[in-house]
Amino acid sequence: MRNLQLFVLAAVVLAVTPGPAVLYIVTRSITQGRAAGAVSCLGIATGGLVHVLAAALGVSAALAASVLAFNVVKYAGAAYLLWLGVRTLTTRGVPTAVERAEPRSLGRVFRDGVVVNVLNPKTALFFLAFLPQFVIPGRGDVPLQCALLGALFLLIAFCTDTSWSLAASGAGSWLRGHPRFVSSQRYVAGTVYLTMGLTAALSGSSRK
Repeated sequence: MRNLQLFVLAAVVLAVTPGPAVLYIVTRSITQGRAAGAVSCLGIATGGLVHVLAAALGVSAALAASVLAFNVVKYAGAAYLLWLGVRTLTTRGVPTAVERAEPRSLGRVFRDGVVVNVLNPKTALFFLAFLPQFVIPGRGDVPLQCALLGALFLLIAFCTDTSWSLAASGAGSWLRGHPRFVSSQRYVAGTVYLTMGLTAALSGSSRK
């Protein structure tokens, strides 16, 4: 139960942290309103299913290979999280996607949302670098554990994405005039990545 509570906490923190998916949702919500924002959330969630499948297959394959391979996946993921945190904190730049975004059909908004999340490193690192910390081989089918944890994360992310969409559509005019607000979120994102990387690195050896 404690592991599940920690997983939910980590999922909530990562889900609310600004990243490519959140930026896309905010952009669509600001430029096209709540309908496009809702559709973009659905697209992002659909793209997340690809990561769930990849995690289920990848973690299972690593575990099947050896305990060493399983640990390599975990600690390589922890190192990547730490590196991403440092890079996020030290990279400067003001995103202008909100300013230059053009209206799109709802069908394209959905399709682009799928692509954005399939290629989203933030989502990928959660499933491949952090999710393995909560897989316990001795407690049942590993792919099923990955699928259930992944589905839980997607549900949490969909709820937080919807909140971002509603907030952005309601404050669209203000956000269009303050693009640096989005840029400042890198400090939050970088801190979250560093914390997750340290947690993964210090979580101990693989569960036998």
